[in-house]
Amino acid sequence: MSDFTLNASVRNDLGKGASRRLRRENLQVPAIVYGGEKAPQPISVEKSAFYKAAESESFFSSVINLVIDGKSEQVVVRDMQRHPFKPLITHADFLRVDATHEITINVPLHVVGEEKSKAIKDNGGELHVLANEVQISCLPKDLPDFLEVDITDVELGSTLHLTDLVLPAGVTLVELTHGEDHNQAILSITKPKARGGEAAGEGEEGEEGEE
Repeated sequence: MSDFTLNASVRNDLGKGASRRLRRENLQVPAIVYGGEKAPQPISVEKSAFYKAAESESFFSSVINLVIDGKSEQVVVRDMQRHPFKPLITHADFLRVDATHEITINVPLHVVGEEKSKAIKDNGGELHVLANEVQISCLPKDLPDFLEVDITDVELGSTLHLTDLVLPAGVTLVELTHGEDHNQAILSITKPKARGGEAAGEGEEGEEGEE
């Protein structure tokens, strides 16, 4: 698990106008923290540290130490809204987590072994990534930053599914709890397609032969 700490303060000036003013000041990001036994709490998060943390992929699959007016809470990012065309975070939702309760969260898939794959390197296979992330359930202490998919020994023409993932202890895939028909494909290595140029060349030769 990665270590992220964000500083925030309770936000008492609420409403769309207040949020716009906060964003115009360009020092804090409006947000809300909810979940657990406490009531939802509007907050404002210190912008520079938040933006820096949000550049890291693991930020979105980590337990974050959120310090609100000096009091620390453990949270995960549940949602983050961005400006449609400007590089701005306009609002964030944080979910409180309890060390004794499992959380459900999306984590990224990292494909490794492509440079050693015989199917790709020797046989010209084409890698098709069908899922970039999966939804898992686990205790906060067992939360991985990502799940690794090793394709070193995957044969040409093969497809890997959720059941092919190697999971850390204490981690379950949410989709597989819904039944075998939810065993989704995550990647495949297919045979290389014939090049258009070669196909065209063959056609031209055939025409010349007929003449």
